[in-house]
Amino acid sequence: MALVDLKIPPGVYRNGTDLQTEGRWRDVNLVRWHDGLMRPVGGWRKKSTSAAPNKLRGMLSWTDNSSNRYIASGTYNKLFAYTNAGVKYDITPVGLSAGREDAAAFTAYGSGFYGSLAYGVARQDTTNIQPATVWNLQPWGERLLAQNADDGKIYEWALNTGTPAALLSNAPTGNEAILVTEERFVFALGAGGNPRKVQWSDREDNNTWTPATTNEAGDLELATTGTIMAGVNVRGGSLILTSRDAHFATYQGPPYVYGIERVGTACGLASALGCVVVDQGAVWMGVNSFFAYNGSSVAELNSEVSDYVFNDINKAQISKVFGVSNSLYNEIWWYYPSSGSTENDRYVVYNYSENTWYIGELDRTAGTDRGAFRQPMLADASDMYVYEHEVGFDYGTLTPFAETGPFRIGTGDNVISVTELIPDEKNQGDVNATFKSRFYPNGTERSYGPFSLTNPTSVRFTGRQLRMRVEGQALADWRVGINRVDAVAGGRR
Repeated sequence: MALVDLKIPPGVYRNGTDLQTEGRWRDVNLVRWHDGLMRPVGGWRKKSTSAAPNKLRGMLSWTDNSSNRYIASGTYNKLFAYTNAGVKYDITPVGLSAGREDAAAFTAYGSGFYGSLAYGVARQDTTNIQPATVWNLQPWGERLLAQNADDGKIYEWALNTGTPAALLSNAPTGNEAILVTEERFVFALGAGGNPRKVQWSDREDNNTWTPATTNEAGDLELATTGTIMAGVNVRGGSLILTSRDAHFATYQGPPYVYGIERVGTACGLASALGCVVVDQGAVWMGVNSFFAYNGSSVAELNSEVSDYVFNDINKAQISKVFGVSNSLYNEIWWYYPSSGSTENDRYVVYNYSENTWYIGELDRTAGTDRGAFRQPMLADASDMYVYEHEVGFDYGTLTPFAETGPFRIGTGDNVISVTELIPDEKNQGDVNATFKSRFYPNGTERSYGPFSLTNPTSVRFTGRQLRMRVEGQALADWRVGINRVDAVAGGRR
């Protein structure tokens, strides 16, 4: 007999085949790795006192000059403000043009009439996809600026819960997105229906948009074959992302005001809300890869789950993807619709501090990081309430778990018999373990457990290829480190 450490590296590896995930965590939900230890993510509880009438897309939280806190979010045809107490107020601008809850008019696999083409053959790209409507929400001091691409206008809300947001005077229409820069200019991106045009207001004056010798209003057109999708503020300037490339805008002062240069190619943004800013720079989801801007250039991120994510995502509804930072744990979360769903039902997480990735299933449509509020806020896709996250460890009907890919104990084709498990966890009994074994890669898999862990735990199973699954108990703040098993080579089979 010999004690063997089950040293499984932090994070999930889900690229390639099942056997390529040997010795790594492969399938997880509602768990994270922090300081090298696996633990459950925080739970959630309702923040809003009433549901939105439709799916919320786009969210911002901020504090006014009197320290009152607000959340803003919108549906395809409404705009709402939530107070600190979670009370929802309809601040929809008069005359707002309704958009779409779902993306429409796509021409790839799954569109058209069943049987009209051979299986697996995409149809000709002759129709533009109409993306789902998402709100771009920006703070203007204590006020709110709001815009969505289907309506194209820019609105301002002055914090009066009884008065709707009002049209911003003199601002261009037909815009794809907006951005309030660190220098206090308002950028209208894709201004006036021109998908490459960046137009900005005068400094500190969002009602002056016509250039003159007495102001700093102006515009530039990007040299790109793509369409502007979003803009974010990063250290030293503003990053403008298109469907094809990335551009960096720097304030230069009069007479040119802003200069813009391309900083990345073939790094297009997948969705209008798919970029997240952290201290290290900006990170976003592309159509087939993840990208990061580090302050000087764009590079593709090496992701250990990209194969799984981009083969699983519903490309027809990719416009619903949104990213949100969870700064408490140095994480970026992207929620996306899986191939079998038209709504966001899964997530992928990048821990930029520990350079690890993890995945899971959770239906959220909009979110904002902690800041104005102590915890992140996210909107549920099923009941359309806003929830406060990282609170307790209540997940409703869901259970945090992690399962490894196959691993072998010892070398060669020896059959291994395991008789005892010595767990490494924070509190005994907070975690159950199940083991699965096979004698051949495509052979029948047998399951043993679940075992309620004690120190030691008596287990008995045999196989060449093993797999381990751990599940957290309800409402428990558990930790899992390096478990050990008492194993012996049992000969050949």
